[in-house]
Amino acid sequence: MSSAAPAPTLPEADVISPAARPALNVLVAAPRGFCAGVDRAIHIVELALERWGAPVYVRHEIVHNKFVVDSLKAKGALFVEELDEVPDGVPVVFSAHGVPKAVPAKAEERGLTYVDATCPLVSKVHRQAERLVAAGRHILFIGHHGHPEVIGTFGQVPDGAMTLIETVEDAQRIQPADPANLGFLTQTTLSVDDTSDMVAELKRRFPAIEGPRGDDICYATSNRQAAVKAMAPRCDLVLVIGAQNSSNSQRLREVAEREGAQSWLIQRAVDIDWRWFDGISTVGITAGASAPELLVQEVLTALGERFVVISENITTAVEEVVFKLPRSLTA
Repeated sequence: MSSAAPAPTLPEADVISPAARPALNVLVAAPRGFCAGVDRAIHIVELALERWGAPVYVRHEIVHNKFVVDSLKAKGALFVEELDEVPDGVPVVFSAHGVPKAVPAKAEERGLTYVDATCPLVSKVHRQAERLVAAGRHILFIGHHGHPEVIGTFGQVPDGAMTLIETVEDAQRIQPADPANLGFLTQTTLSVDDTSDMVAELKRRFPAIEGPRGDDICYATSNRQAAVKAMAPRCDLVLVIGAQNSSNSQRLREVAEREGAQSWLIQRAVDIDWRWFDGISTVGITAGASAPELLVQEVLTALGERFVVISENITTAVEEVVFKLPRSLTA
């Protein structure tokens, strides 16, 4: 099913009067929304603005969410795709997805003040890649072509040291030059089930392959998918709040569909097509790791304007992870 939201919402004049609103069961997943890495990255940009004043440049979207990016723009952040777009003498922040080694090296060469907001769990994968290559192993990296995290991880090691694996079929077909000296790593925001299948195939074909225990999928991605798995079988429809270019949000939509629910990825309440609710008695709500809770509440408010909402929280984990901020912003 397409994840797009092609049709407009009902105009404000069509909001249903309280007496005529039908009942709707609403299941709200927890955990949902911001993870510790996203929260840290956003806070880094805010602290950089407090310390140095506007403008602070940010290479790439700090996280994949338009609302978050626009909110930071309003505070004085300027977002660019490449370091060449950053003028001399201004600070720059690198996004939570991580950057190739060449980017901070170029910043240092130019004398730029920079802060790396890479999620610590992504940085962990970077260090694992370096260790595997130093041990003489070729890395089979499970991820999505073109995703910033994949580009950043490939940029930690010499060209040719890693091969991208996107599907189980890739894992079945790959013919490495030295099958006895392989390692594997994964993008942190993948489908837990799909990744497990690819890892299992690589381990079957290459018993000596070295890698992390299981995979590198982050705790937040795993927890949000587990919550959707618990919720979706009870739902006719699941709304995932997140950006179209957010990998972890797309995976939540896919998980909901696999569990038998119609599922749509929306950025905000305005993206809802109310025709989706024809014949629907139970809807599930979740949000990707880059989506603020404010947008979840916005969707719940929109539902309350058209239905008598009977809500229930579906909690499968409690997250208490907090990552330290860079010393350059806290000293």
